[in-house]
Amino acid sequence: ISPVPPYSREQPIFTTRAHVFQIDPSTKKNWVPASKQAVTVSYFYDSTRNSYRIISVDGAKVIINSTITPNMTFTKTSQKFGQWADSRANTVFGLGFPSEQQLTKFAEKFQEVKEAAKLARDRSQEKIETSSNHSQESGRETPSSTRASSVNGTDDEKASHGGPAEAHLKSENDKLKIALAQSSTNVKKWETELQTLRESNARLSTALQESAASIEHWKKQFSACKEENDQLRGKIEELEEQCNEINKEKERNAQLSRRLQELETELQDKELELEELRKQGEIIPELMSECESVSEQLQAAEKKNKDLEEKVRTLRTEVEENKHRQTNLKTELKNFLDVLDGKIDELHDFRQGLSKLGVDN
Repeated sequence: ISPVPPYSREQPIFTTRAHVFQIDPSTKKNWVPASKQAVTVSYFYDSTRNSYRIISVDGAKVIINSTITPNMTFTKTSQKFGQWADSRANTVFGLGFPSEQQLTKFAEKFQEVKEAAKLARDRSQEKIETSSNHSQESGRETPSSTRASSVNGTDDEKASHGGPAEAHLKSENDKLKIALAQSSTNVKKWETELQTLRESNARLSTALQESAASIEHWKKQFSACKEENDQLRGKIEELEEQCNEINKEKERNAQLSRRLQELETELQDKELELEELRKQGEIIPELMSECESVSEQLQAAEKKNKDLEEKVRTLRTEVEENKHRQTNLKTELKNFLDVLDGKIDELHDFRQGLSKLGVDN
């Protein structure tokens, strides 16, 4: 049987993708990856042989070529992993699916194909039993014909007495002998097939027991891995918290670095100011001497200012007195002007009188 089925005889009835594994032949416990990545896994039906196969090819390499028999069992060992034992290939195949839904579909199809293979086996056994019964009936008829020949006489006697009928019986007897020989050959052949099936069944039972043991082993390993996974998750959470703390510390360190740079800048500015103050401190004695001279000048100026203020007060007093005298003078001048105006009026009247008197004269 070719690994890749010719499409004229075998047709794919179901196809999916999965990671393929095989049991380690040395330990019978560990899984060995048969493909580096997810590959196509298909069910094929051979209409001429009335058989089903699971076939998977990775590039040019055939990694699964398993003929399904009624004794096979597909077992789900986890939510995304399943396995079955193949006694003819003397191995256990495992498939890892991307999702639980794909695993469920593959398992359901495995059960359907297994039932179909069982029906095909039952039908073939019925045909074998029917052919065997026909052979036994032919074998039982052979002695009767022999007895008939012995009763009727020898072949020479039958040839002399029976004629064409005896010749026909003889040919039929020869045919029955050939059929009996073929039946005996078929019986031996089916006995060999039965022995082969028994050995295959024993191997399958052993493989099933090993598979059950490996399932228990994998369950324990799964529990251990789950506990380890929980521990790792706890450690990861702790590490994440530590990373967060480290990030916070980095941020604080960055802030402190920035603050340190600012302080260094301020320190440099303060040092420059201090240097300037030192330079200014060197000229302080000169400034002090200047300040003393300025103070003396200020005292002299204050003394002069006091003298000037005293003079100003004296002048203000004189101004006030002058203003008072001026006011009195203005009053006297006004009175004088009033008197003068009266005298002028009188003089004007006197002049008019004189003018009038000159006219009259």
